[in-house]
Amino acid sequence: MATIRQTLDELMTCDGAMCAAVVDSESGMMLGSTGSGVDLEVAAAGNTEVVRAKLKTMRQLGLNDVIEDILITLGKQYHLIRPSSRKEGTFVYFVLDKGKSNLALARRKLQDVDKNLTF
Repeated sequence: MATIRQTLDELMTCDGAMCAAVVDSESGMMLGSTGSGVDLEVAAAGNTEVVRAKLKTMRQLGLNDVIEDILITLGKQYHLIRPSSRKEGTFVYFVLDKGKSNLALARRKLQDVDKNLTF
């Protein structure tokens, strides 16, 4: 099992990693963060709305499923959002440099660290 700090440090070992945060999706507040390149406080609040909107849409569609991850691809960056399987109401937000990262490996790393995250 890994603490929030250990989880974030592990994510930053990925090629192209820029920053990461663990976010409380009830309040939009960060429980921990690391790295630079994005204003993580603004991103945490904004991506809380992304998660809420997707969950609302899934309910309206009658989808009996869970979000594994959400990928937002920008011109120069990947933004990954992964609701925690360990604690409902939280998610991990991970930003990578698109030119320096491997998306498949980053998604796998995010999945792996989520399994070991403790609160």
